[in-house]
Amino acid sequence: MVVSASKKRIRQESLLKELEKNPFLTDEQLASALEVSIQTIRLDRLAKGIPELRERTKHMAIDAQEKLQAIASEDIFGQLIDLDLGHSGISMLQVTPDMVLQKTGVARGHYMFAQANSLALAVIDAPAALTGVANVKYKVPIYTGANLVARAEVIRKQNDKYTVWVKIRNNNKEVFRAKFLIVSLSEERAGQK
Repeated sequence: MVVSASKKRIRQESLLKELEKNPFLTDEQLASALEVSIQTIRLDRLAKGIPELRERTKHMAIDAQEKLQAIASEDIFGQLIDLDLGHSGISMLQVTPDMVLQKTGVARGHYMFAQANSLALAVIDAPAALTGVANVKYKVPIYTGANLVARAEVIRKQNDKYTVWVKIRNNNKEVFRAKFLIVSLSEERAGQK
């Protein structure tokens, strides 16, 4: 069966929209969302010059690392994927067996907090920044193998204080959220030891 050019164009536009909403979708997830085969998704990606998930993530991470200001890349917990200084950021964290409690198998909460807090600091457009206040909510338990995607958004800036929302999702389900008050430091204050 030959697919009409207009159907193909519409499907490829839908593919681009899906990836714009969530650049971490696998070919399998895209195929399910668009109700086509995985092979069709791969052909459409090739036609549009869209790399596979691993390459998309790698390119995004390299670009994001170059933008960091308030903290060093070594201080990011998880993998920084996207960064728009002063506005938003995205990081990923894979939960490994050493991150869970032995008795229950549930991920230790400080790992999600560290991911969220370091991302909140990363989005600040300042030479250095510190966490002033954190209000956190753990919504559901997380287990080994979870792929946590954190999204940070600066929702308010007042003088040297930033309010940053961070939401962490696992398979598009919100599992953690936090509201941070981040204080930026001037270069003089940041350099003092």
